[in-house]
Amino acid sequence: MMSLHPKIIDLTLDRMQHILAALDHPERRLPPVIHIAGTNGKGSTQAMIRAGLEGAGLSVHAYTSPHLTRFHERVRVAGDLIGEQSLSRILDICLKANGADTITYFEITTAAALYAFAETPADYTLLEVGLGGRFDATNVVDTPALTVITPVALDHQHFLGDTLPEIAMEKAGILKRGVPCIVGPQEDAALEVIEARAARLGAPLFACGQHWHVWEEHGRMVYQDETGLLDLPLPRLIGAHQVRNAGAALAALRHLGHGEAACEAAVENVQWPARMQRLRHGPLIDMAPGAELWLDGGHNPHAAHAIAETLSHLPARPTHLICGMMNTKDVAGFLALLADHAQSLHGVTIAGQTATLPAADTVAAAQSVGLPAEEAHDVAGALTTILAKDPHARVLICGSLYLAGLVLQENG
Repeated sequence: MMSLHPKIIDLTLDRMQHILAALDHPERRLPPVIHIAGTNGKGSTQAMIRAGLEGAGLSVHAYTSPHLTRFHERVRVAGDLIGEQSLSRILDICLKANGADTITYFEITTAAALYAFAETPADYTLLEVGLGGRFDATNVVDTPALTVITPVALDHQHFLGDTLPEIAMEKAGILKRGVPCIVGPQEDAALEVIEARAARLGAPLFACGQHWHVWEEHGRMVYQDETGLLDLPLPRLIGAHQVRNAGAALAALRHLGHGEAACEAAVENVQWPARMQRLRHGPLIDMAPGAELWLDGGHNPHAAHAIAETLSHLPARPTHLICGMMNTKDVAGFLALLADHAQSLHGVTIAGQTATLPAADTVAAAQSVGLPAEEAHDVAGALTTILAKDPHARVLICGSLYLAGLVLQENG
């Protein structure tokens, strides 16, 4: 599939429209669609919406990317990860329908997901944007039931634009005429763009800080909108940013007409790996019985701010980073926000990724922001070095979802 187009990313909807027509338009035969865009928090918000809907006894299709350990994670059909035989059959159908035309890996796998969803009854379909929104392969549903835009920040500038308003315009490309949109916390420059496009399309907005509010209070989460107040447990996903993501998920559930039971299920039942995930068993834990091991796939400054905020609220403990990143990311900007929260960094090259940043470059970026750093051959080697000096350390493995996926595989 990677060989079907000379580029990994080529933002346009022309090829998607062609293959979907050849497949008899599965995107027109989906259960009600909730379409989710944003820079950070898309996956977590989608996972909480899914947990809430399933907690209400409903069946849900869900499409997300990238995967961590297996491609099948991207396609959840009526609650279950797609099976190997079904995936192979549907990909064959899509490849045949596409013929000799070029198509990107993300486009043909998105077409396969839509085909799988159209084949199987469910109550809702959750579609997470891969990159941007306006020209993303998921942006082919003319009338979703609801759209959601999570926080917009600088990332993927070489595809989406160099400024926050430019990137916000791409994300706002999922807005549809007359279709309501839940808007998570935004900087003013991004919100203004989203509001302007919504006004042109007559798309009602339900924005954080205006139409709904969420906050932590006495170890609980409080959510309030025009229909009332909810007093709920904190989300199972750790961090103040997950409270804000939960707020967007709850706003979506409330707009769809679901009550407190679904909202409680959204925060209590959610599972979403590699987002400030505490590793508690596996070979890496066996190496470090006295240490704390954490894993996070965040890879831009906005995500680093959320990680730093979370670290600042954990009990005091010496913290060391093991970091690997892709060469398209703002590495120094990411690490600058973590420098005050860590004693050291070990840079690793992400195995199997052609676009990985060499460990030496990650180390140089860390040193440029005042964070003591050295290279390591791999995560296990870095962990051995850290534990030899500080066996009771807190270790955060971070910088990329690709690195997170490798760690989850290696840790069983």
